Amino acid sequence: MNQEPQPRFLALIPLVVFLLIYLVASVIMGDFYKMPITVAFLVSSVVAVAISPGGKLHKRVDLFCKGAANSNIMLMVLIFILAGAFAQTAKAVGAVDATVNLALAVLPDSLLLAGMFIAACFISLSMGTSVGTIVALTPVAVGIATQTSVELPYMVAIVVGGAMFGDNLSFISDTTIVATRTQGCNMKDKFRVNSLIVIPVAVIIALVYLFQGTEISTRPVTREIEWLKVIPYVLVLATALAGVNVMLVLLLGILCCGVIGIIAGSTPFWEWISAMGTGISGMGELIIITLLAGGMLEMIRHNGGIAYIIQKLTTRVNSKKRAELSIAALVSFANLCTANNTIALIMAGPIAKDIATRFGVDPRKSASLLDTFSCFVQGIIPYGAQLLMAAGLANITPLAIMQYLYYPYLMGIAALLAIFFRYPRKYS
Repeated sequence: MNQEPQPRFLALIPLVVFLLIYLVASVIMGDFYKMPITVAFLVSSVVAVAISPGGKLHKRVDLFCKGAANSNIMLMVLIFILAGAFAQTAKAVGAVDATVNLALAVLPDSLLLAGMFIAACFISLSMGTSVGTIVALTPVAVGIATQTSVELPYMVAIVVGGAMFGDNLSFISDTTIVATRTQGCNMKDKFRVNSLIVIPVAVIIALVYLFQGTEISTRPVTREIEWLKVIPYVLVLATALAGVNVMLVLLLGILCCGVIGIIAGSTPFWEWISAMGTGISGMGELIIITLLAGGMLEMIRHNGGIAYIIQKLTTRVNSKKRAELSIAALVSFANLCTANNTIALIMAGPIAKDIATRFGVDPRKSASLLDTFSCFVQGIIPYGAQLLMAAGLANITPLAIMQYLYYPYLMGIAALLAIFFRYPRKYS
């Protein structure tokens, strides 16, 4: 019953409409806050339903709703709800201020940027999740930005970049698991090839942040560090690094904030409950965007948009270099159309395996390219979970962050150079 959709270029129109409305309109007007992303998604979703050849309107709307209610979409919504509750309760209790004061007291001004990037890299590498890293570190980054001369979007972009580093390389990342399984290689072999491409990029970016950190001036920490209020963040980071499910991590963080707030006398029980409600309500726009994006992207997939991309990318492959480029383009376009790098890998992985086998591409190289390009795209699209989460927690727009995403952009460039210059040579 579940037939593969026929390739159709017209199925991609909703994505084109979204990009034109949100990105192009913002550039023309010179104001990235002018066009609400919710409106852009609403218009493109209406277009997706309107042009779909699915028969009666109620059937097309039903298909849209099924995409919005996809298990992956609902999981993201649950994480957003818990993240909003944790972020607000941590702020109400004073955990964010205490953690920021600790960071400012321990780290010299010149190491704040590089230290935040390295911390995000280490945490995401240990956790295997970019979203979990962003949830944990973005409030701290926002606090540091308010007490220094660093622009808020720039500080948040540092966290996002470090988060995508670990998402790409971690042994327990979904993307690593899917990439290696679909290509038939060991995780350690994929890690070896992948690290040769991206670790030099991370080192360069860390040096850039170290250099730029010399210009930072902070406000002196006049208050005594409240060690008790740092505990919620220590707990969240410790449980996340131990591999605990991100939702359980956030629940523990919320409960810990309540206990600490009551013990310290800073947040009585009902204020803690109120803070949770405020945090959840604050994620409303983010949840609406996620649901609309899920429905729209399912319409694109169902109507053959992704099948069209796959068909066009695989028709002119006739060399190993072109095979690698087609693998990179395949997973990149799939990611643009799904806004989920794990799902994009699941869709593109088997086709990439076939291309790699036919043209002699080393499975370790193909797995590395799949993972790297999926994380590159996921880290820069304004409707991906990572930028939406970071922007929501920092109360800014995703486009404000995009211009400062040094690591993701350079990671994509490095992966392209690895294809053109046949690097690493041993695996090319």
